[in-house]
Amino acid sequence: MKKAFVTLSLFLFVGFQANAQRVENFQLNDVLSGNEFTLNAHSEAKGVVLIFTSLNCPFSKLYEDRIVQLHQTFSSDGFVFALINPHINVDEGEKPEDMKGRAAEKNINFPFLADADQGVAKQLGITKLPEVLVITPSPTGFSVAYRGAIDNNPQVAASANIKYLESALHAIQNRRNPSPSSSRAVGCNLKLLNY
Repeated sequence: MKKAFVTLSLFLFVGFQANAQRVENFQLNDVLSGNEFTLNAHSEAKGVVLIFTSLNCPFSKLYEDRIVQLHQTFSSDGFVFALINPHINVDEGEKPEDMKGRAAEKNINFPFLADADQGVAKQLGITKLPEVLVITPSPTGFSVAYRGAIDNNPQVAASANIKYLESALHAIQNRRNPSPSSSRAVGCNLKLLNY
């Protein structure tokens, strides 16, 4: 019986690993510091929290304070946070200086990355803003541990009773797989560039 349990556990673990989306290294410019942000530089992190956002999306604006609070809560425990703007230079008010202004206004003191060609958004299948991916490192590379919404109430933070991102980060802290590992992101549609 014990052997069957161990075999089943190993099968489920391997199955989860096989289904987890692998993430290739990427490099984006951080408009706040001027430095390059690469995923490979964070292989020692507990997790990398990527939040795809824009300055003009009303849903993104509603989440800014919550994102800053989550960063304050989890960054000291080995989680790396980064905002990624795939709408930079797409719309009016989405320029690097606008990103710097919003960061100063909202006390965002972590990377705010410019995905100018939308290469990272496309690689990761982003369709909504804001949309979150929590990426965890392993000896075989990076994979998505959680993707989707931050919580279940964009309009009123106090009324959010399912805090997807917070729960996923707590699970990773406790060496568990997030459950759920995905949720439906609600927000503005990603405006794809036409080349």
